[in-house]
Amino acid sequence: MKAALRGVKSSRAKALGVSVFVSGVVGCAGLFAFGGGVASAQSHYQSSSGKEVKSVTFTQPDRPPIVYQKPSSSLIPQGRTLFIENCSTCHGIDAVGSSRAPNLQGLGAATIDFWVYTGRMPLADPTVQAIQKPRKFNRQQTLAIAAYVSSLAPGGPAIPSVNVAGANISQGESLFSTNCAACHTITGVGDALANNVYAPSLYGVGATQIAEAIRTGPGNMPRFGNGTLSNAQVADVVKYVLYLQKPQDPGGISLGHVGPVTEGFVGILIGLGGLMLFGYWIGGRAQR
Repeated sequence: MKAALRGVKSSRAKALGVSVFVSGVVGCAGLFAFGGGVASAQSHYQSSSGKEVKSVTFTQPDRPPIVYQKPSSSLIPQGRTLFIENCSTCHGIDAVGSSRAPNLQGLGAATIDFWVYTGRMPLADPTVQAIQKPRKFNRQQTLAIAAYVSSLAPGGPAIPSVNVAGANISQGESLFSTNCAACHTITGVGDALANNVYAPSLYGVGATQIAEAIRTGPGNMPRFGNGTLSNAQVADVVKYVLYLQKPQDPGGISLGHVGPVTEGFVGILIGLGGLMLFGYWIGGRAQR
């Protein structure tokens, strides 16, 4: 009887040992796969049109990291009409603001372009946080509104055109981790903050709007001027965020890119737990 019990215990121990060994091999393979994904991330990004392309085809590498452009002054009359019809109820005809909305004079074309082109404006209820939604105006109409408002008073940045061809995605990841991940999370999916305020997801946002947000600081986001982040650093961050929108997932399902802690927990719970049960099942069969 004792010999039989020792045989059963030995079989179970061997089965458990095999399952642990296999788990270690699978874990190492997973780490290698994730490492390969990070290493290969430097040559791809997600364009604003949603198509993944090589970064070298985005624009010319010899261009500056960012070129700031003012909307054409010929658009001002159209912009004034659109502003009066859609924005003046809250902001006033001359964009000086009211009890319902802030003063827009001196904020620059980039600020107006960001809020309007991302669909955050017009806003039906000024007491809630503006969210990205289908835009009401096309590109020319948006530029016309920006041209009118920016013509009322000097100040603020113009609309940035970002060149990511020469940007460094590794530097962008480091800068994003330091300055942005605390609110938007390291994967850019956004997160809740305080007092019913949240940092929005960065998915589905184009290069221009990412740079505009960095330079203008919409909502509760801090404003990063030239003294904090250079144009080259902003281009690095933009390239990293564009990559986040459609990263390579060589190791398996993405699990919504909610972060390595959650993904690791799921991997251990399902992978290791399944292997342990499989090992005990093999041990049980060996006893028969």
